[in-house]
Amino acid sequence: MRVLALLLAISCAAWAARDTLDIHFIDTEGGQATLLVTPSGESLLIDAGFPGNNGRDANRIATAAKKAGLKHIDWLLVTHYHLDHVGGVPDLAQRFPVKAFIDHGSNTETGPRAEELERNYQAVLATGAKRLTVKPGDVLPLKDIRVEVVTARGLRIPKPLPEGGQPNPLCAEEERKAEDKGENGMSIGVVITFGQFRFVDLADLTWNYELDLACPEHFIGPVDLYLTTHHGLDLSGPKAIVHGMRPRVAVMNNGARKGGSRYAWRIVSTSPGLQDLWQLHYSIQGGADHNVAEERIANMEEECQGFGIEVRAEKSGAFRVTNLRNNHSKRYPR
Repeated sequence: MRVLALLLAISCAAWAARDTLDIHFIDTEGGQATLLVTPSGESLLIDAGFPGNNGRDANRIATAAKKAGLKHIDWLLVTHYHLDHVGGVPDLAQRFPVKAFIDHGSNTETGPRAEELERNYQAVLATGAKRLTVKPGDVLPLKDIRVEVVTARGLRIPKPLPEGGQPNPLCAEEERKAEDKGENGMSIGVVITFGQFRFVDLADLTWNYELDLACPEHFIGPVDLYLTTHHGLDLSGPKAIVHGMRPRVAVMNNGARKGGSRYAWRIVSTSPGLQDLWQLHYSIQGGADHNVAEERIANMEEECQGFGIEVRAEKSGAFRVTNLRNNHSKRYPR
């Protein structure tokens, strides 16, 4: 009994002593599920991956949450109403408690699949979970970190963040694409600040909406960590926004056959000041010339175990990235 009490005391002391923001990039094979755990143990999950597949994505999220010491998820941010982001919400809610949901309002798309996604999401909300609908400029109610909404429902923040506002010379060479009127363009994008550390996640925001954030001045400014927009698809990630953020490290949440396009990969990998790009999957279409070194790829095979990538960030701005497949780890000083 004394041994058990001692172990519990040590465990609680270790938890209390944690002073990092931990970010878990969970493999949903081309969707998104990004779990953040603050020093005080508060949690924010950004999206819940795909439904089905015998609960594959929900199980992976629940496993990561339990590993992080969580008994529930405080906030689940649904960036937009697509299958690979909101589709996994009902599966997750059956396996792991979620206290509150954040979204941009109702689904803006119509049709059988969109209506089914909306119905399934509303059914989870109807169980009594708290719901928070946000707009650009809102700051989420988390204690240890600042989570600022920079895009939502096709709108952006009205003025640059304090770290932004720089004239962007790259805008002159950018061309706009066909207008996107679907849910990708409605994505909630957030900038997360922990001391001197800055992390940006723009979900599946598409090309023109990103240009609106980057031109003629960059509304976000420099960041330490960038989750590549839209899984590294050509529909997103113009040079004006990516290079304008000058990320020190980027993580691509691609699947083996989704995302990781050669064009998007080149833009990210050539960003000024980028020290490393990490990938959740080896991109089959990328081939030998458009994938990073194997040590920085979490899953090398298409049929995989779903290894993730973890980041442990300090208030100083320093952080460590770890590939959970091989435990390859690298620290990036402030």
